[in-house]
Amino acid sequence: MLFAKKSNKKFKITRLIRMHANEMEDVEEVFPGDIFCTFGLLVDTGETVTDGRSNIRMEKMYVPEPVMSMSLKLDDGKNIKRDFTKAIEKFTREDPTFTYEIDDETGEMIVKGMGELHLQIYSERLKREFGVKNQLGEPQVNYREAISSKIEFNYLHKKQSGGAGQFGRVIGYFEPIDAEDTKKYNEFIDQTTGMNIPKEYIPAIEKGFLESCKRGPQTGFPVMNCRFVLLDGETHSVDSSSNAFSAASRGAFRNNFDKASPLVLQPFMSIEVYTPSMFQSSVLNVLTKRRAQIININVNGESTIIECEGALSNMFGIMTDLRSVSQGQAE
Repeated sequence: MLFAKKSNKKFKITRLIRMHANEMEDVEEVFPGDIFCTFGLLVDTGETVTDGRSNIRMEKMYVPEPVMSMSLKLDDGKNIKRDFTKAIEKFTREDPTFTYEIDDETGEMIVKGMGELHLQIYSERLKREFGVKNQLGEPQVNYREAISSKIEFNYLHKKQSGGAGQFGRVIGYFEPIDAEDTKKYNEFIDQTTGMNIPKEYIPAIEKGFLESCKRGPQTGFPVMNCRFVLLDGETHSVDSSSNAFSAASRGAFRNNFDKASPLVLQPFMSIEVYTPSMFQSSVLNVLTKRRAQIININVNGESTIIECEGALSNMFGIMTDLRSVSQGQAE
């Protein structure tokens, strides 16, 4: 009987074997230092297994951070989600360097590992061992939208349909926020005076603005570094409500965003490449082909450190290119 320290599970041992290439040899007993195999242990790689009487636990394995991410798209099929879940549980239990997640913004499934070949092997195992047809590809880049100029607005949301209608007017302006001046992605400022807009409607206006920023009008990606300044407005004694002013806020954003010189922003990576100096020129060629901007080159004897910046969309798969031109020595 074996006892897993981390999961507190007990397992009954039925066979002990030694492997010789692809041949199995049954053995009756094993000794300290022996490498052997058994069946039916549902434990993670790195787990300490004892006889249950020994209070021993081995140190944790060092698990490096993944160096490559790729999107994984599953083909439609019967029981595809059930089989995929079973496969992922098995893969992540046996290999802690293989992980996956669902991107909150794009909805894509992202698998991460130690290289392109590493991820390709798991993609093939999904097909061969579990019958899960899939396709690996480059992840979708998480872009952002922003405005680059100030735009004033005066927007009226008015709707009448039989019973109580909706009425709300908002007046103010949108302006860009200098990213270095604030830690906030977006900001709402109330500068109203008097009672043209009752204070109980202000949170609804702010909520409508922040909800609009979650999906930009141009690409559907979030808007950042935008400030909504509310100066004035107008209400109706019967038809005004929080919903009406929230809709007015969204309408003001939607109708004026394109007039504020909108931009689509893309993420940039800060990159350091370590390479033997003999491969410096080849590595620089890889970086310049991907439109990286070289910031600094530091040569220290037989090694070189290259510092640069580059658009994330141009950097997918760069590790494969770097290793191929440096005999696997650049990182």
